Amino acid sequence: MTLDAAGFRAATGASEAEVADLQTYLSLLTEANAVMNLVGPDSLPDFWNRHGLDSAQLLDHAPDARTWADLGAGAGLPGVVLAVFMKARGGHVHLIDSLQKRCRFLQSVVDALELPATVVWARAESQAVKVDVVTARAVAPLAKLLGYAQAYHQKGATGLYLKGEKAEAEVAEARKVWQFQSELFPSRSDARGRVVSVRSLRRVR
Repeated sequence: MTLDAAGFRAATGASEAEVADLQTYLSLLTEANAVMNLVGPDSLPDFWNRHGLDSAQLLDHAPDARTWADLGAGAGLPGVVLAVFMKARGGHVHLIDSLQKRCRFLQSVVDALELPATVVWARAESQAVKVDVVTARAVAPLAKLLGYAQAYHQKGATGLYLKGEKAEAEVAEARKVWQFQSELFPSRSDARGRVVSVRSLRRVR
């Protein structure tokens, strides 16, 4: 499925202002991606589906969530997209990444778009902010990712993790190390993908 800005707006209910912010973000991302590896360059022409809708679909699963933590935020996906929507909802997003150059890029986006977001240069597991939802995309297999996210879950966060076609296998592998409740939802942006919801996390051993 290929989307343009109008298709994204129809699919998500985004306002004109939100789409305009995302168009600015796409321009900043495209410019930065030319000098640092943030996303695969071949994915940028399909930004509205592969990155925009893929990120925004998380809001379907937590419509009342106002505080989010994006672990390994990288290029700002899904965190920047979520922050764009949080502007009108009175929410806040913590963009956490361990690489300083990525944090500098994220801060430039936050400043340019006046986003309700805090950029944190740190390892994800070293932070323990209290949020409604903790999320991540393309950071690590679920068993390892849950280790990064454990502190957030302990403070009451629900996990919503964007995963690919191996999601079911990752969940099964993670259960060897972790005990948790989970649901898998089809991705709106890629029929092979899944949104993995995780609650009540604790280590098995």
